[in-house]
Amino acid sequence: MLKLPNLHIANAAPTSSVLTGYDEDRMLTYIRLLDASAEGTDWREVARVVLHMDPEREPERAFRAWATHLARARWMTRKRNELRQLHDEWWG
Repeated sequence: MLKLPNLHIANAAPTSSVLTGYDEDRMLTYIRLLDASAEGTDWREVARVVLHMDPEREPERAFRAWATHLARARWMTRKRNELRQLHDEWWG
């Protein structure tokens, strides 16, 4: 079950090679970032609406948070796809 978005977003996403509690708590945020990216939404709007950061007041912080969280969301998507492929190879 997806959790409601946690409004506290770190200045940078985790870099761990495994899914973290932080990631799990912000799964909906990651999905929203991927959707916004697919739609070509400007990073400043995404930072404001999804990450609840002010890109005008703190542009470096907002950009770093947006970029690292989007990269983390893409990493999770790649990992999921790799796991699916392994599953299919093993269990066909």
